[in-house]
Amino acid sequence: MSDVPQFGFTVDQNPYLPAGGREMHAVLTVQASGVARASRAAEVIVLDASGSMSYSGKMAAAKAAARAAVHAIRDGVLFGVIVGANEPRMIFPTRDVRLVPMTPDTRRNALDAIGRVEPAGGTAIGGWLLMAHRLLAPHDDAVRHAILLTDGKNQHETDAELDGALRACAGAFTCDALGVGTDWVVAELRKISGALLGTFLDVPEPADLESRFRELTERAMGKGVADVALRVWTPKQATVRFVKQMVPVLDDLTPKAAPSGPQTADYPLGAWGAEAREYHVCVHVPPGDVGRQMRAAWVKLIAGDRELAAANILAEWTDDEAKATLINGRVARHTDQGELAEAIQEGLAARRDGDEDTATARLGRAVRLARQVGNEQISGLLDRVVEVVDEESGTVRLRKDVAKADEMSLDTRSVRTVRTRQGR
Repeated sequence: MSDVPQFGFTVDQNPYLPAGGREMHAVLTVQASGVARASRAAEVIVLDASGSMSYSGKMAAAKAAARAAVHAIRDGVLFGVIVGANEPRMIFPTRDVRLVPMTPDTRRNALDAIGRVEPAGGTAIGGWLLMAHRLLAPHDDAVRHAILLTDGKNQHETDAELDGALRACAGAFTCDALGVGTDWVVAELRKISGALLGTFLDVPEPADLESRFRELTERAMGKGVADVALRVWTPKQATVRFVKQMVPVLDDLTPKAAPSGPQTADYPLGAWGAEAREYHVCVHVPPGDVGRQMRAAWVKLIAGDRELAAANILAEWTDDEAKATLINGRVARHTDQGELAEAIQEGLAARRDGDEDTATARLGRAVRLARQVGNEQISGLLDRVVEVVDEESGTVRLRKDVAKADEMSLDTRSVRTVRTRQGR
């Protein structure tokens, strides 16, 4: 791989608007290649050691998973291991709350420390994250990542305490979160991973933890560019309506925008390796007359003071109805994927509340949308929650006996999207 990363934009849009039209949509595909792994990286493993982890083989599986992560961390990377209960506790290193470089000796000592963990106490995830922040914050020149495991609800601190911890940690590191078993809360891990620009996974079977930890840690070790941001400039009287990550997972970046200049805001994208992601941008522009052309937005990828790539989102007003009403295929597909996630989450919430009519309608809509966008994994998960009478029309019946793990998997994976083909 090259020492100089290559980033590129592809912009998919229909630039034409009817006379007086204001709303411009575009999908940005960002492709990174030639990204060498970072020379400086820092990794923290956060392991739930509450009392409930002693059941169903979860603690043994968590230890095996943590060991797999330690083995996946390459030599020279700074690392540490935290166990969490009512309070977090460093189990490696133990003398100071700090990170140490991975060496054969530190790897062996960390593995030994993990083997001695015994579950006890409750769950206070915000405190665990604040300790991870304390460990990672001094290393702002490194690609910083945490992997967090829990098996339960965040019941030993308030929602306000967790929210405060997430505000403190945002921008300091990325975090991938995993829920094992069926007693954790999907909305909590979704909030954590969203705030910290990571992913979250459901792991119904403890035996699957080891492979998940290894995969996520290896992915983190492949990151080479830290703290990438999407900078969006709009002309006067134009405003950004939203910026959403669409691939690989749905994440609304709009509330995370930080002003960075006149008519300019930066949207955090986290660390990057050799990968592709897609973003849906919507801009409100001042209404124009037929024949007028303008740059609706100027987008850049930045990392620190480096500009990695740049592109334009354009607008042109026309009286050609065919041009003005054409919807770009990729924009349409991503609009459908966003609606699919909403339909699933709203349908499951209605089902939990006993509102069968709303649940049937929303989950039926989800069945139809999953078919339209070609998301076969979601279609398979929906089949476990509803009986599909007619896929094309979205006619379904709610299943009576649904395993909690199946419902949680559908809820969790509703935000995992599929890549669209060029022009589709």
